[in-house]
Amino acid sequence: MSAKKSKVAYVCSECGADYLKWVGQCTNCNGWSTLQEMRLGGGNGSGRSWTNGYAGTEPRVEILSHVKEPEHIRISSGMGEFDRVLGGGFIPGAVILLAGAPGSGKSTALLQILAAASGQRRSLYVSGEESLEQIARRARRIGLPTDNLRMLSDTSVERICEIADREKPAIMVIDSIQVMYHEGVDSAPGGVSQVRECTAFLTRYAKANNMILLLIGHVTKDQNLAGPMTLSHIVDTQIMLSSTDDSRFRIMRATKNRFGAVNEVGLFAMTDKGLQEVKNPSAMFLSRSPKAAPGSVVNVLWEGSRPLLVEIQALVVESQYGNARRLGVGVEQNRIAMLLAVLTRHGGLSTADQDVFVNCVGGIRVNETSADLAVILGIVSSYRDIVVPHDLFVFGEVGLSGEIRPVPNGESRINEAFKHGFKKAILPKANLPKRLKPGMEIIGVGNISEALDVL
Repeated sequence: MSAKKSKVAYVCSECGADYLKWVGQCTNCNGWSTLQEMRLGGGNGSGRSWTNGYAGTEPRVEILSHVKEPEHIRISSGMGEFDRVLGGGFIPGAVILLAGAPGSGKSTALLQILAAASGQRRSLYVSGEESLEQIARRARRIGLPTDNLRMLSDTSVERICEIADREKPAIMVIDSIQVMYHEGVDSAPGGVSQVRECTAFLTRYAKANNMILLLIGHVTKDQNLAGPMTLSHIVDTQIMLSSTDDSRFRIMRATKNRFGAVNEVGLFAMTDKGLQEVKNPSAMFLSRSPKAAPGSVVNVLWEGSRPLLVEIQALVVESQYGNARRLGVGVEQNRIAMLLAVLTRHGGLSTADQDVFVNCVGGIRVNETSADLAVILGIVSSYRDIVVPHDLFVFGEVGLSGEIRPVPNGESRINEAFKHGFKKAILPKANLPKRLKPGMEIIGVGNISEALDVL
């Protein structure tokens, strides 16, 4: 009998679009000569049934109410902040992608986690970028227990899965997915087709063997995930690791999580012993000068499932170029322009001839509306040269009609600020607590005029 003929597809190396025949220009991304031949249906030559499904089982139609829900037992990573981002810990069979800029600490973090887990569960660390000698030197430098940690240096996903078949690891790390290659794909490692096929291949293996798979990914110069968009769709959890303006600290944020909350945040400090958890995140962003200055206001953000105190700074100066600028670092620029328009209309303060700069101290980005009131009060404080008391905190959303809207989890935000010694507050009337803590003064405001009168 003749061998089964494999089908051929042409895949764009830039965007991942596929075609039945070769064309000079990709109609999806308009790239020229980017199509590469890829053979489909040829298999991997190993005859393993897990490449086509879950442990070779025949697919069948089932009634949803008859499907039993598996008992997901969370497994701790050994890092409380990492467990928080995951939603409570690892789930067997989960595929997790950790991406970040070079030097952010991706490899160090997963090496620490695997070294801690190797004492309880069989672990395998696969490195395609560094030699085993380099990894061993780093592990000794930061003092990791490595007696039970199994290491492998390879870049072929077929060989890696063959070795994993023998080793039977409960947790496996791939460092990194961009250097892995699939023998059935005719393109260089790191290309769109290779990254997509390697991720899908490893994911099928992890699901079939109920193994925790951790992938390290690269980012582009725009801090977006490198590779095809399908990479985010294939994995169960995607986590971005970034640095703050202070290079000692790292922020870990979940941008996709099938087993937990999205946008959950973990905070770490990079030390000579690797990544260490930050036990008091609010103190990390409250390194204020001892002397109070105009334009500085403390806001209570809600990051993931906890409150976080950050300092919002504003600077208003007369424009020297005739065209007033609005610049924000950590705060969306369009939001600043909108708040200035509301301040002009409902607060009676025009900044048309003033440059306005707003900064969120510590390098964290504001992704919610609770900082609106703090931004406006900071701008007014700088413009009028009014010093805001050191023990005052602010939060609240500002509407286009000048009203101050309530924000979720108001009482938890107040309790967090009280723990850090803040005694005064300006916040929406709807967020006023039923009972005031002893020694605390809270003023509820309903619109911008009331807030400016208090300031």
